[in-house]
Amino acid sequence: MRLGRRLYDYRKELCESLNLKGVVFGGRMPNYHKVQDQYTPKEYINCVKQKKLHDPVLNFQISNDFHPVRVIKGYLKGDDDSADYAVLMEWDNIYYTKPTKSPLTVKTIVRLGLIQWQMRPYDGLDQLMQQVEYFIDSVSGYRCDFAVFPEFFNAPLMAKFNHLKESEAIRELAKFTDEIKRRMSEFSISYNINIISGSMPELVGDTLYNVGYLCRRDGSVERYEKIHVTPDEAKVWGMQKGTYLKTFDTDCGKIGILICYDSEFPELSRLLADEGMDILFVPFLTDTQNGYSRVRLCSQARAVENECYVAISGSVGNLPNVENMDIQYAQSAVFTPCDFAFPSNGIKAEATTNTEMILVADVDISLLRELHSFGAVKNLKDRRKDLYDVIRVNL
Repeated sequence: MRLGRRLYDYRKELCESLNLKGVVFGGRMPNYHKVQDQYTPKEYINCVKQKKLHDPVLNFQISNDFHPVRVIKGYLKGDDDSADYAVLMEWDNIYYTKPTKSPLTVKTIVRLGLIQWQMRPYDGLDQLMQQVEYFIDSVSGYRCDFAVFPEFFNAPLMAKFNHLKESEAIRELAKFTDEIKRRMSEFSISYNINIISGSMPELVGDTLYNVGYLCRRDGSVERYEKIHVTPDEAKVWGMQKGTYLKTFDTDCGKIGILICYDSEFPELSRLLADEGMDILFVPFLTDTQNGYSRVRLCSQARAVENECYVAISGSVGNLPNVENMDIQYAQSAVFTPCDFAFPSNGIKAEATTNTEMILVADVDISLLRELHSFGAVKNLKDRRKDLYDVIRVNL
């Protein structure tokens, strides 16, 4: 009948319903007297955890998700079987919310609006921004929390500079970046939506970077950079590597943003995961299917290894009058970890390949919390930090 297991489960349910931090109690070690001359209490506990020794009480408690916190001496007077020792056992309530008098602002169900952008000629910045506003209006109409644009979505504006060298044309495009950022920030407020601006070229002094902006609906704006530029970006445009990496706090939790090629380097998303990232956004631009496959497959891997959601958004279509931006291939998508609470193939939603459209998908942040503690595997917790680690270098 598994009565012991049921009683433990009822304790956990009561703890969750009362919004308590956890369950703590002392547990006996009835087999310790058999080996007390060979092992200290700490060594005995480690041996039980490693299945080298068996203890009927300690094994049962560990199998029910309680973990040892410390050794207690003199817990139960006269307990010769435990040699007067016990273990302080603890179970953490992952759903605990610290009481506050202010209303909660962080959502658990987050709606994503990915814009699969069609590359087409525009007469100028105003016409391009009309199209931007059209998509923002559309996804906000579906009550999305985020609108996500692709990498270099503003590349059609380079058509009027096609007579220049590619390295000069991209620098002319960079002159539009401040104005696009300003208008997107205004849209984020007026349409009550967080906007991830994809990416754009930006000149800092005489140095060219690939950057984007998180425009929050409260009016604040933050910048992110592409850390790894592709060989083509460096060779043709003279684009330089970025150095700025961080997570961003939003009203929908902590997010990370990696631009295209950066998604193919697992160390970056691991640093963001260590900072508590729940959703990773990847604005990208790929010309061929094999380039797209690199971004897609690596993004799916990032969702599994970091136990987070990953949303990728790209551009489609052709730009015959813009050098180095001739063709685009994309299928925007939202990826999840692969566990029982998520789709078995790790795909929450995906757009139609090479078609201009928006993709709307809901993601449940609370499922990530449950996965971290009760998943079939625990990719974050099971990392062998005694053997390896990813360390941030401050430049």
